[in-house]
Amino acid sequence: MTSELDFAGVVSSYYQSLYQFAFSLTRSEADACDLTQQTFYVLVTKGHQMRDVSKVKTWLFTTLYREFLESRRRQTRFPHFELSQVAAELPTVTPTVVNQLDAPLVIQALTQVEEIYQAPLAMFYLEDCSYKDIADILGVPIGTVKSRMSRGIAQLQRCLAVTAASASKSSGEED
Repeated sequence: MTSELDFAGVVSSYYQSLYQFAFSLTRSEADACDLTQQTFYVLVTKGHQMRDVSKVKTWLFTTLYREFLESRRRQTRFPHFELSQVAAELPTVTPTVVNQLDAPLVIQALTQVEEIYQAPLAMFYLEDCSYKDIADILGVPIGTVKSRMSRGIAQLQRCLAVTAASASKSSGEED
């Protein structure tokens, strides 16, 4: 159906109204431009799926709105922070400490992580299992695996930071 669709004609006919709609949703020129461009990109890549070319306007506005909702969901799930805003939350492991870490030390730190997070971490890092494989093995949804991995990694980083800090203090006392 895309062959019946005059892309340049569609863009010239609907760009302005799509941009205005996008601007009313985003309240930002840059975001409205991005959203409008994304809508036309979807038209180029998926426009062939359109059953009735005469309904292109409705299709474009629906697509733009869905793209807007998806971008908002993405922003909610993965908020953007400047590093200076979250500096206190970052691990205090220095590059020299990371270079001094060895496998037995990491495995020892893994034993200090809560039991529920140990299995997914061990399967992922030691056995090279995918998230899907881990979900199948543990009999839990993949989202649960992702959550446990995230929380387990955070605990592991804290354990390693404490271990590294105590190691650097003890090596500093000996000097």
